[in-house]
Amino acid sequence: MKNDRSITSQAAWIDAAYELLIDSGVNAVKIVPLAKKLGTSRTSFYWLFKDREEVLGALLERWECRNTHALVLQTEKYASSIVEAMLNVFDCWFDSSLFDSEFEYAVRSWSLQDSAVAGRVRRADEQRLQALQAMFVRYGYDSAEADTRARTVYLIQIGYISMHTQETRDTRIDRVAQYVAIFTGQPCAPADLERFAARHTTQFSGEELAAAQLEMAQESTVGARHHRE
Repeated sequence: MKNDRSITSQAAWIDAAYELLIDSGVNAVKIVPLAKKLGTSRTSFYWLFKDREEVLGALLERWECRNTHALVLQTEKYASSIVEAMLNVFDCWFDSSLFDSEFEYAVRSWSLQDSAVAGRVRRADEQRLQALQAMFVRYGYDSAEADTRARTVYLIQIGYISMHTQETRDTRIDRVAQYVAIFTGQPCAPADLERFAARHTTQFSGEELAAAQLEMAQESTVGARHHRE
């Protein structure tokens, strides 16, 4: 018969803690419920961790690596234009392997009852905003404008997450080009949108992409007509 130490690992406990955090909040992340979820005894926990706080610390480290690090990397990814750079950032909102929105929501909820966690969230916000601002500066925006645009991008997305906003796939793809235009001041061409959607084939069907491109073309025609008038 295997002993408790051999049938568990730190990763398994942290994965279970992550699931409890997402499903029920930080108050549910306790040793006995974790042991029950893993089908083992609480004794095995102490072979691997000093206490519950160590598991909570590991969750925060995973969140920082998963969300903050990934977002910063996306802002630094090669792009030939600010539109392409912004779509690289948008990858985070459409790919949970890059940026886990449910994890973000859970940690921010946790921060409302723990000042130390709130401090880590504030530092993460600052780091992400600095990365977005630096991205805009690289594409020619002055520092003040870059800061405002970075805040517009980031605070709107955090608002989406905090409100648990739910949208259909049609709505999401329809709004991508418009959001990019608002955030950057530059038009998102159909080719830009097509390259973006190709990276998220499980999110958008060909029909959805075609409808979005048609809407963009119609808006471009209306805009040109108004400009001539």
